Amino acid sequence: MKTLFLLLFAMLGNLSLKSQQLVYKPINPAFGGDTFNYQWLLSSANAQNQFDDDKSAFNSLLDGLDSMDSFTDSLNRQILSQLSQKLFEDQFGDGKLQPGNYMFGSLYLEITQSSQGLLINILDTSNGQQSEIVIPK
Repeated sequence: MKTLFLLLFAMLGNLSLKSQQLVYKPINPAFGGDTFNYQWLLSSANAQNQFDDDKSAFNSLLDGLDSMDSFTDSLNRQILSQLSQKLFEDQFGDGKLQPGNYMFGSLYLEITQSSQGLLINILDTSNGQQSEIVIPK
């Protein structure tokens, strides 16, 4: 047994084991990597980029509007807002919604009390579209 152990030890002793030190070298040139990696990293990032950096989508929204059109639209929205607020105050008085059915032009409102709170169903009778608003307790 001793001879077998010595023979095995002699065979393993002849094999030379080599190792080297592991050294980390960054790839990105911003962190000390090789500067020749810059183009490869940039092209790889651009290929994976899912965002469109084109500003034309924003500009296309503003193409047809000048300052006069913008002012007119803003004025129309303010007038319609004040008109709807006046109609709301005339219909509901102090602003508290009471359960019931109401008609505003082609809009049919059904206001009911539920366990979730005040439930407002809005039906546009001109096109059949419906909306539901829940005002929690």
